[in-house]
Amino acid sequence: MTVQTDVQTQAQSEARPEPDVATERRPWGRFERFTLNEPSTVKIIHVEPGQRLSLQRHRDRDELWVALDPGAVFEVAGRRVLPEVGERVLIRAGDFHRLGSAGPAVRVMEIAFGRFDEDDIERLEDAYGRA
Repeated sequence: MTVQTDVQTQAQSEARPEPDVATERRPWGRFERFTLNEPSTVKIIHVEPGQRLSLQRHRDRDELWVALDPGAVFEVAGRRVLPEVGERVLIRAGDFHRLGSAGPAVRVMEIAFGRFDEDDIERLEDAYGRA
């Protein structure tokens, strides 16, 4: 796919640095800071049991996914990941990716870095007829 290669090459040459997730300890425990004073969009994505989103990519944003429940399935740039709760995966602009459930309902925190627009989704495959 020439288009995918061109988009990935352009995205990699303009790639933002990988997010620096900082952990700070406090007397009561700790916290993780995912962004600090930078434009970002944060969503919690809820996936119904056994469902999955379209195989898609974005031109103008990177995404960091954090598994909140067991049973999530991350497909990123041809890799399939069954993340542990709390595990993070970075998706670079131009990478095809998909989120799904291996059975139970799952939640994933998505932090988008860059220009956020729900209309910039390019779908390669979709079970709901949107590709």
